[in-house]
Amino acid sequence: MSFSTDIKNEITRTESTNLENAALLSAYIRQTAYIDDTVVRIHTENVSICRYLFKVIKNLYDVTSKIAVKKSFNFKKTNTYMLEIRDKKDFILRDLSLINEEGYFINVPKEYIIDDDELRKAYLSGCFLASGSINNPKTSRYHLEFLVDDSEYASFISNMLNEYRLNSRIIKRKNGYMIYIKEADKISDFLRMIKAYNGVLYFENVRIYRDQKNITNRLNNCEQANVEKTINAALRQIEDINVIADKIGLDTIDEKISEVASFRLKYPESSLLELSTIMSHETGKTITKSCLNHRFRKIRELAEKIKQ
Repeated sequence: MSFSTDIKNEITRTESTNLENAALLSAYIRQTAYIDDTVVRIHTENVSICRYLFKVIKNLYDVTSKIAVKKSFNFKKTNTYMLEIRDKKDFILRDLSLINEEGYFINVPKEYIIDDDELRKAYLSGCFLASGSINNPKTSRYHLEFLVDDSEYASFISNMLNEYRLNSRIIKRKNGYMIYIKEADKISDFLRMIKAYNGVLYFENVRIYRDQKNITNRLNNCEQANVEKTINAALRQIEDINVIADKIGLDTIDEKISEVASFRLKYPESSLLELSTIMSHETGKTITKSCLNHRFRKIRELAEKIKQ
């Protein structure tokens, strides 16, 4: 079962008022239903959504929808559930602000459907049930989307989402318009807004794990980069020392420089800080990292002169 399906199933288990259910039903029918002169047909592949819509229609309008099941013979082998509404069809569509008094389709619902904060959230829940999907944060990038058929309606949904500062955007697709949200914290806010609290807990747990894993990887990468930097610096120093030793000999140069060169050859993998600690301990004299850096700079200058 996908993460999107889990969220949709959780929505169908949420307790809501009749007005909230009407707002949700309005959004769902607007996006998924086939409507003609005699019938409203609502399609879904989710049996929980089918049961939920059947109950909502019965409670709101005292209408018993006819349910039909169509088996799909594609590779998914899924069932398609279809609810048919014939009784009170026009009354229901007008009440849900899907047609006007003359029976013409209304693209964007009237204000009373989304009259307050809770109704807007319920309407967005219906949008998600009808055409929403969300990536599982455990397996892919953070992404939530709605696919709708009309640019005006896409702008309507996007603006409603952005009333809650969710930073949604719209992109044209071949088969419609996609409204999408990419930011993890905004997706979490949306799930909380539609009362998918189990989904929020799962999403946030995975998000914390991923963020912690990314921090660990960054620290490991930094550590690895520091190790490589230390080794490369030591190899360059050894190369310079070997140039001096081969051409003029280490015993001909300044005693302090020669001492540092000997310790570097003895401890080729040590960092400057480690080498300063070793030399301080073995010589009984305090040798700082800054001091070592200065002496290796002298070695580099001398090796460059010899090469020239």
